[in-house]
Amino acid sequence: MIKARFGNTLIIVTPGVRPEGTAKDDQVRVVTPAKAIMTGANHIVVGRPIIGAPNPGLAAANILREIANVG
Repeated sequence: MIKARFGNTLIIVTPGVRPEGTAKDDQVRVVTPAKAIMTGANHIVVGRPIIGAPNPGLAAANILREIANVG
């Protein structure tokens, strides 16, 4: 909706991004990385699913791979 009105003049940052199968923690509304990008996010905010993972580098790489497969 925002991009339809403003085009690419705004940058959309989506917080509360959680890969499928990870805990929501205290987030009420969550979205997967792919869904965030598909719905118009330019940037996503992913914190605890990466820093709390046993292998943070692998967790981040998996998120980047998911985003790369969008579109």
